[in-house]
Amino acid sequence: MKQLFALVAGIALVLSTPVTSVAQATPLATGNFTFTSIDFPGAARTRALGLNDHGDIVGDYVDAGGVRHGYLLRGGISSNIDPPGSIQTRALAINNLGVIGGRFFDSSGVGHSFLLSHGVITTIDFPGAALTALQGMNDLNQVVGVYIDSAGNGHGFLLNSGNFTTIDVPSAVTGTIAHSINDQGQIVGEWGDAAGNTHGFLLNAGGFTSIDFPGALDTTAALGISNNGQVVGTYDDANGNFHGFQLIAGTLGTLDFPNGFGTQVSRVNEAGQVVGFYFQGGQHGFFATPALVQKP
Repeated sequence: MKQLFALVAGIALVLSTPVTSVAQATPLATGNFTFTSIDFPGAARTRALGLNDHGDIVGDYVDAGGVRHGYLLRGGISSNIDPPGSIQTRALAINNLGVIGGRFFDSSGVGHSFLLSHGVITTIDFPGAALTALQGMNDLNQVVGVYIDSAGNGHGFLLNSGNFTTIDVPSAVTGTIAHSINDQGQIVGEWGDAAGNTHGFLLNAGGFTSIDFPGALDTTAALGISNNGQVVGTYDDANGNFHGFQLIAGTLGTLDFPNGFGTQVSRVNEAGQVVGFYFQGGQHGFFATPALVQKP
């Protein structure tokens, strides 16, 4: 399964409802945003990957020695996030309670997912999985992500009140990834078909809707969903270049960092503010605010 920009004990239930599709909306240029670049001090590369309604941002950066660290950006102050024993860390999500979710690799090269709450780290592992990768969470302590089974296949998952549920889009052949969940329990992510193409999806009240940006070459991925249902993600155009997108009330629009080469929009909050990363003489994170919204 094509994974974008190098992404990646309970009751298991495979969801198998029909898949409908959203691809008919006309792509519209979406300006009227104020963009701010994010570069962790001294970092070689920076990505912004998580955002809450307070404007707190989490992500990862690569230092001069090539080591990846997580970070929290709050009130203009950046701080490291590195679980004890971690040799590589990614901070991927932050909810309105300040709980941070991410992934890290220990000194043995084993990957773990984690939640960081009030200084306490809890690890998350899908039962029997070769790898568990947290991707997102909401304010109700529900967590979504992807796990790799013993045969090397990828499946989405939901962790709710200690119970795991497997999420597989019925049409998926090369795997399903659940990227984000809002407080209404709506989940977005991506799935791969038999031809190797990647499609976004929305899972709402047990029903799957596939999301394909009109004109996308072979990839659309839904990466974030707000509590009011706005969806963001990324797609590739006919030339293979990546762009961010937003889906609001059935209308899809491109959302790119100005003059950037390759944009991913990772998350959106209830005010319509977004974070992501872009390439322009290197990799940089960004925060963008709609014109009618004041910065927090």
